[in-house]
Amino acid sequence: MAADSDPESEVFEITDFTTASEWERFISKVEEVLTEWKLIGETSNKPPEKGEYTSGVWEEKGEEVLFADFRFSIRHHYLVQKSSEKEEKEDTGEDSIPVCMQDLLCTNNDFPPVAHCLVRWYGLREFVVISPGANDAVISESKCNLLLSSVSIALGNTGCQVPLFVQVHQKWRKLYVGECRGPGVRTDFEMVHLRKVPNQYTHLSGLLDIFKSKIGCPLTALPPVNIAIRFTYVLQDWQQYFWPQQPPDIDALIGGEVGGLEFGKLPFGACEDPISELHLATTWPCLTEGIIVDNDVYSDLDPLQAPQWSVRVRKADNPQCMLGDFVSEFFRLCRRKESTDELLGKSAFEENGKEGADISQALSKLTEPAPVPIHKLSVTSMVHSARKKIRKHRGADESPLNNDVLNAILFFLFPDTKSLDGSEAKPSTSTGNISSQSESEDYNLYSQLKSAPSNSLTYKLALCLCMVNFYHGGVKGVAHLWQEFVLEMRYRWENNFLIPGLANGSPDLKCCLLHQKLQMLNCCLERKKARDEGKKGNPLYSSSESSVNKTASDLLSPVEADKSKYEVAKSWDSWSDSEEEFFECHSDTEELKESGQESARKAKEETKENPSPKPEGRLHQSGNLMLLNSGEPLYIPVTQDPAPMTDDLLEEQSEVLAKLGTSAEGAHLRARMQSACLLSDMESFKAANPGCCLEDFVRWYSPRDYIEEEVMDDKGNKIFKGELSARMKIPNNMWVEAWETAKPIPARRQRRLFDDTKEAEKVLHYLAVQKPADLTRHLLPCVIHAALLKLKEEEAAEDIPSGRKAIKQIISHSSKVLRFPSPDDKKLEDVISQISNVEAAIARARSLKAKFAIDRCEKSEEKEDLEKFVSCLLDQPEVPIIGAGRGAAGTIIHKMFVQRLSESSDEALTLAPVEEEPKRSSSSDDRRQTSGTDFPSPAGRELILRTSVPRPAPYSKVLPQRMYSVLTKEDFRLTGAFSSDTSFF
Repeated sequence: MAADSDPESEVFEITDFTTASEWERFISKVEEVLTEWKLIGETSNKPPEKGEYTSGVWEEKGEEVLFADFRFSIRHHYLVQKSSEKEEKEDTGEDSIPVCMQDLLCTNNDFPPVAHCLVRWYGLREFVVISPGANDAVISESKCNLLLSSVSIALGNTGCQVPLFVQVHQKWRKLYVGECRGPGVRTDFEMVHLRKVPNQYTHLSGLLDIFKSKIGCPLTALPPVNIAIRFTYVLQDWQQYFWPQQPPDIDALIGGEVGGLEFGKLPFGACEDPISELHLATTWPCLTEGIIVDNDVYSDLDPLQAPQWSVRVRKADNPQCMLGDFVSEFFRLCRRKESTDELLGKSAFEENGKEGADISQALSKLTEPAPVPIHKLSVTSMVHSARKKIRKHRGADESPLNNDVLNAILFFLFPDTKSLDGSEAKPSTSTGNISSQSESEDYNLYSQLKSAPSNSLTYKLALCLCMVNFYHGGVKGVAHLWQEFVLEMRYRWENNFLIPGLANGSPDLKCCLLHQKLQMLNCCLERKKARDEGKKGNPLYSSSESSVNKTASDLLSPVEADKSKYEVAKSWDSWSDSEEEFFECHSDTEELKESGQESARKAKEETKENPSPKPEGRLHQSGNLMLLNSGEPLYIPVTQDPAPMTDDLLEEQSEVLAKLGTSAEGAHLRARMQSACLLSDMESFKAANPGCCLEDFVRWYSPRDYIEEEVMDDKGNKIFKGELSARMKIPNNMWVEAWETAKPIPARRQRRLFDDTKEAEKVLHYLAVQKPADLTRHLLPCVIHAALLKLKEEEAAEDIPSGRKAIKQIISHSSKVLRFPSPDDKKLEDVISQISNVEAAIARARSLKAKFAIDRCEKSEEKEDLEKFVSCLLDQPEVPIIGAGRGAAGTIIHKMFVQRLSESSDEALTLAPVEEEPKRSSSSDDRRQTSGTDFPSPAGRELILRTSVPRPAPYSKVLPQRMYSVLTKEDFRLTGAFSSDTSFF
């Protein structure tokens, strides 16, 4: 009773033996897919135009279905066509047959160069393919029949008139069987694939016999069979005769050349012929049975007499191209993790042994009262000692770079080096050349890629490092050259030699960071030189300069202390400015602070005694402006230039300002940090205009913030009365606070806004710690920039429209990739791959031009036709030859085959054994000799046989029949589409 009361015991399962089986579900799913794709009913379009299968757009859509646990893929392939309603209404009728049957007889698109295999075999514009999953295959005959039955049922139930194919056996065999149904008609698609070819099927007469027997037409007088024939001839192994590219001479080093290449120029071209084969297709598009003879004894099919010739070229798989290899090898350095010291051994600046003892003695002498010349302890001497130690600890054979190669590169990078060897440095003339460079599209490409100008030092350095990496020592050679480059930068900084190949002015933020760093170092050099020249031109500096060269006790002598306030301040300030970076001891710093405080105190006392200070630091008078209080002319002061910035400094500054937060205190501190330049200008203005007020400064510095109004005075005269703007009157205004704290100090005695010594040392340290991988990241935009310029140069010489378009696409793509500080490696590889592809395309153009001897063509018309023909070969899959074998291109191709045939016959006679059994495949050679042609045996024979006959009975509807045959050295394939009448049979 308990079990009966349980509600679960009342539930029971009913087994319905009338449910659909897996086979029926599969058929239903196929019908659903056909209905969803709207393939039901009649579809009529206009006949395809000639060549439309190649030039048109093919689309594909797919779906997956299951037959039990067996997965199938259904794919719909169709040519996109635009059809009008009028044509559809005219075509529809009782006697109309499905579109696919009409396509069987259409001759406009025989032998398409690029198409699905079923399109080439049957000439269809639309079809559906059912194929098994990736690793599955339908091999057994019972499964094949089951699938064909499913297809037939699905087509019958839905009324679909699109042919439906099933792929059977292994996929590499490309075996398809299928069916197409229409109103009272049906077409069966059959296929045969053989490894060995029966002899009777190697010629036209045998194929006609099998086609007629398959049709089985009951009529005694068969209608004529239309025939289309194509023979394909392949020309191979022609590289050594026509490839003009010379490999680079790696061992050459002659007059500024390394690796047989000039400095600053990248190599270009393919090391092997990028064209591996030429395929000539000779076509007889429209023949009828009985016009020609082609059997196992004799053939009328002479390729020279073929009415249509067409050519296609087969490209070499991944040809080795020098420019692509150069850039790729350089990019691989990005993955290296070694530092320069790890690659070259112990750091050049470490002291040990005897040299360490010398330095310790030099440091001990600093504490003695005896005079020590300061220049002996400069970094210049350290640079020279470092170079000596590099040569001492590393022999000539152990150096990654040969001395001759290294010196040649350094002279190329620094053309002013010879002038610097003298006692006096000549001004660098190459620094100003870049600014006067004519602005062109190629030159301004660096701003898009964030690289460097094409005649700059950074650009040349990138090319030299790329060349060293490829030809001279790889990553070790790169580290060696970079070490020498950094030492050269240090030497130039210490000796006030400007760096050549850099534009004047602040760092260009459109360039790469390394170029900005070098520009920053040049800015420091310019400031340092200007300050030193100013001191030398000042008569007061001579005494202070002599005092610097004296002993430490003489520097603090009473004579120097009794000098005027400006002289004392300048001597100490100038000395500390040039050497303050190297004062590490706290005692020295305190002494400097005390001396500075003492001079400032004296200046205050004298200011009190003399209420009207003398104006200093005037540049020139500012028009007719007068000071409001005193009525004196208003003078524009000499001000400090703002500090130049690089990308990393700007990012660092923005991070610091952002960390201050949004509080009132943080905002106030942020404003003070950003007003350092304003304070300096106010102090310079006060020094140049004694007795001035804030209104005077605003009138010069920010005229919009000083508002003037025309008013009437007591006497009725018109006068101008001015006042500060509203934002200047805000309480606790930063301008008012800065004006109150500013002191009348000229720019030459102010604290420097830009500490060139400190910034230069930061730049030199930044350069010294760069690893080869970091260096590659910095310079890769320059290398890509150089590669693009090389591509544009070579493309302009060959005039390839597709290459020009591809280069524009690469520039657009690379500018997006290189815009970010750390681009993705995968995207960079894509850019380099695109560069290699364009280089290979240009190399193919050169190869074809050399093979067709365009440069040696005397007639202008023929030369123009050949150039157009070669250009089409590069862009199109197959190009027809005007005039066939009698045209200019046809004559050249014929000579190529004749030459290759004679060479191959000579080789065969040389290598053949004395006794050799006759081969079965010699029948084609015999027929070739009988027909009198001097072409080799065709590599492929394609035939299309078409006719329309009533089938299966004499009173059945006349329907199209088609058979396609292809014979190659590897296999033989027959595909047939045989239509029959299902109403009258």
